Amino acid sequence: MATAQIGVTGLAVMGSNLARNFARNGYSVAVHNRTPAKTRAFREEFEAEGEFVFAETPEEFVASLERPRRLVMMVKAGDPTDAVIEQFAPLLEPGDMLIDGGNAHFADTRRREEQLRQQGIHYVGTGISGGEEGALHGPSIMPGGSSEAYAALGPMLEKIAAKAPDGAPCVTHVGPDGAGHFVKMVHNGIEYADMQLIGEAYQLLREVAGYSPAEIAEIFRTWNTGRLDSYLIEITAEVLAHTDAHSGRPFVDVVLDQAEQKGTGRWTVQLALDLGVPVPGIAEAVFARSLSGHSRLRESARELAGPRSRPLDSAAAQSFADQVEQALYASKVVSYTQGFHEIAAGSAEYEWNIDLAAVAAIWRGGCIIRAAFLDRIREAYTARPELPSLLADSTFAQELAAAQDDWRAVVTSAIQHGVPAPGFATALAYYDSLRADRLPAALIQGQRDYFGAHTYRRTDQEGVFHTLWAGDRSEVRA
Repeated sequence: MATAQIGVTGLAVMGSNLARNFARNGYSVAVHNRTPAKTRAFREEFEAEGEFVFAETPEEFVASLERPRRLVMMVKAGDPTDAVIEQFAPLLEPGDMLIDGGNAHFADTRRREEQLRQQGIHYVGTGISGGEEGALHGPSIMPGGSSEAYAALGPMLEKIAAKAPDGAPCVTHVGPDGAGHFVKMVHNGIEYADMQLIGEAYQLLREVAGYSPAEIAEIFRTWNTGRLDSYLIEITAEVLAHTDAHSGRPFVDVVLDQAEQKGTGRWTVQLALDLGVPVPGIAEAVFARSLSGHSRLRESARELAGPRSRPLDSAAAQSFADQVEQALYASKVVSYTQGFHEIAAGSAEYEWNIDLAAVAAIWRGGCIIRAAFLDRIREAYTARPELPSLLADSTFAQELAAAQDDWRAVVTSAIQHGVPAPGFATALAYYDSLRADRLPAALIQGQRDYFGAHTYRRTDQEGVFHTLWAGDRSEVRA
């Protein structure tokens, strides 16, 4: 007899915690895993937490769900997701929902949504951010798919989602087909940039200012009480304050400095290239992780010439730390600016009509990049939905204007001391590129026209032109 209001298949940590979250919020939840042993292990450990229906076969699982069926898939992206769809779609009926809570590529989600729509099944590609703890206690949720599906699913998601400081649930219907997974992808791209900038701030405070990891932890804790208040700043302080139990050394000193990645940051950059959207801060973060993993390349260059840092005195170190706070804040604003620009471009390209203010609102709680200043981003896009850039908002523009001298000083210090700070530097270059009256792109167009007759436009006339470089250098209309 169908008794479960929602079902979760895929009982790794994320799937298990999401199922428990639904149950803790009063829903009856069917649970299933490809290997029945994992379903039994879930039952032994969590049965007392709520009302569960334990199914060992796909048929039992689907039969246990009330109509319209809401079936959440928490499995690996790619082929494993397609395999689960092939297994369950024949068992579903028109009006039922398949909810993909994995980090799927949005193009795959669009393909799957179209295929299943022809069978009358709603495919809901859903970005879920917050990690294991978020899945259990309240994540930020970014569902795509049809409005009809959200009408039946949305109230349940709103109940289990994180709550923003004003109590609003951190979930919204992002848009049709792959919109939810696209927004989650860009969220992760911003996350890459944010983490890179925080890492650079740490390294500058250590190598230029001469602070210890424990001292830097206290600096980050102080920053977390102000405008940099965010989840990533908070956990950075915890990581830096941690001492390794085996060696007694700072934990950060015993961790191999090779950062890994799962692909969503790379997708963000690839899609930005396809859309023609500049996201250099996110790209630098992806490349920095890639460079960190090339151990032989780094080892071969270890003895290259360059300056070595000499720690500053106490007063100078404190002054420098204040400058780093300014540079970090300004660079973070630039990273979010680039991410929201890409979301706007994707929305226009695929006709999703994404509400940028609503995206900022649901990122205020639960997700990895949650930060206090997201509320101000929400306000900026609420006031001006067609805002071309966060840097066009007067409040953010004024803050970056106030930060720019310290921002430039930090980038200069990094160069002078030989400390790599590609995130800070590229964020500043992006800022300066936007504010420049003229860019060298004019020269580039001239070069392109010279060697390839690629043409150019003029500032004083309409039309497209070409100069006869190999002839008399007269100009003709193309």
